[in-house]
Amino acid sequence: MFIQTEITPNPNSLKFIPGKTVSNNGSFEITKKDQVNNELVRNLLSINGVTGIFLGADFLSVNKEEKIEWDDIKHIVISLINDFYSNGKKFVFDKEIDKSEKLNFADIEKKIISILDSKIRPAVAKDGGDIKFKEFKDGIVKVQLQGSCSGCPSSTMTLKQGVQNLLCHYIPEVKEVVAI
Repeated sequence: MFIQTEITPNPNSLKFIPGKTVSNNGSFEITKKDQVNNELVRNLLSINGVTGIFLGADFLSVNKEEKIEWDDIKHIVISLINDFYSNGKKFVFDKEIDKSEKLNFADIEKKIISILDSKIRPAVAKDGGDIKFKEFKDGIVKVQLQGSCSGCPSSTMTLKQGVQNLLCHYIPEVKEVVAI
């Protein structure tokens, strides 16, 4: 099995593409071993210097401490992913995500989520991350950055020049976008 890696805009995050399904139902981030009972994720989080794992549909992003070099841990991550799929596993995680929460949003929030989902999240996923809507109040959209986007030096510029400009263009009520 050949696992591709891609650099991301965040120097402390690397995207691993196994060529197989990773998350069977949505993307999410894990930063503590006790948050999940998944063998691969727990093993990855046990690597010295690894601070978080982000699971997308067909990739994993691994975040590390700044003082750790990728040359020291990249081969371990690849080996663990290879072992996992070599044992016959079809996907890393099959977590049922509660999609009913979207039903409780106001119309403007549904529009914001729709734009995030259709225009922004695919681009952010290419860089190994995700952006999740959290709240809209008084013209301010609050989002959570995950995966490679979390802690990325260029995330502020992307948020203001990309996400904020796009949302303001389509939804005049939006005045600002902030990450929480």
